Amino acid sequence: MKKIIFILILILIQTLNLKSEDFRLNQLISGLNSPWSLTFKNKNEILITEKSGQILLVNLKDNKINKIKHNLDVLEDGQGGLLEILYYDETVFVSYSENRGNGKSSTSVASANFNDENLNFKNIFRAEPPINSGYHFGSRLVIKDDFLFITSGERGEGMIAQDPTKHPGSIIRIYMDGKIPEDNPKFKGKDNWLPEIYQIGVRNPQGMDVSPYNNKIYLTNHGARGGDWFGEAKHGENYGWKILGWGGTNYTGTKIGPKWKPGFSKAIKYWVPSIAASSMVIYKGKEFNEWNGDALITSLRDQSLRKIKFNDDKFINEQIIFKDKIGRIRDIEIQEKTGEIFLITDQGSVWKLSK
Repeated sequence: MKKIIFILILILIQTLNLKSEDFRLNQLISGLNSPWSLTFKNKNEILITEKSGQILLVNLKDNKINKIKHNLDVLEDGQGGLLEILYYDETVFVSYSENRGNGKSSTSVASANFNDENLNFKNIFRAEPPINSGYHFGSRLVIKDDFLFITSGERGEGMIAQDPTKHPGSIIRIYMDGKIPEDNPKFKGKDNWLPEIYQIGVRNPQGMDVSPYNNKIYLTNHGARGGDWFGEAKHGENYGWKILGWGGTNYTGTKIGPKWKPGFSKAIKYWVPSIAASSMVIYKGKEFNEWNGDALITSLRDQSLRKIKFNDDKFINEQIIFKDKIGRIRDIEIQEKTGEIFLITDQGSVWKLSK
């Protein structure tokens, strides 16, 4: 009996909501059209994408918004459109659903030298084959050392994620100019893998970040009816979709497969039922220095911001920072100099979380 009580108390602590007086949520911008991603250009300026194809440069001091022209051929279809944006060393990287003709599209990545009036993008990656689907583009981007990591969703095609001769359903690793690293899995014993693929077996990874503490890549993956997870990207491994269901089921209610079994990558944390995990960061900053090293994970379905404390591959606990306050949260970024947290919602707003 004492053991049961202890477990219930532990669960309560792990899922405890932080009190609203512990933080402030301020709405900075509203009225955006399905914004998907934000990135800091500097302390006072951010770049934002809208799914319809707009790239916006926002001055946070006066909230002035300028539209930047570009040459991308974006196909807005279902979950697809102009998605991730990443500013790095005077270069802008974007991930988008590229119009490949006849209703087909691919998760493609392009880069351009920054210009506040017109961006001349050039593709550096294109997921093959193109697919006629508006589902599961993945599309997060992070830079680690000289490498660009890309999440490529499986486009609703299920077992394509187990086919390493196709890009959908995988984590991609290339150089920032699009060239292929010579130590990717294909050149380390995975002869039948496409040369860009780093890991296979993912469904719709909509969150990714590099830990500033151990330099590892971490992911969130959106499952089906249940089976969202948070885990690490690992060279040459397989997360198992759609052999594994990660605890979830098909939308028809039928079983997919086991939560996990030996031979596949194991996530750090699973959610059943689904929270609709979207973006994530590993926190480092002054504003909430007690959170340093923890993962902050956003949710669409339950409209929450969650904090995961973990050690290496071991889950320790989870806290709900807030829930049902600002809508469906699509992206999260940290202002490096202050540690303040910026959030984008599907409802068209940018919010700042601070003390």
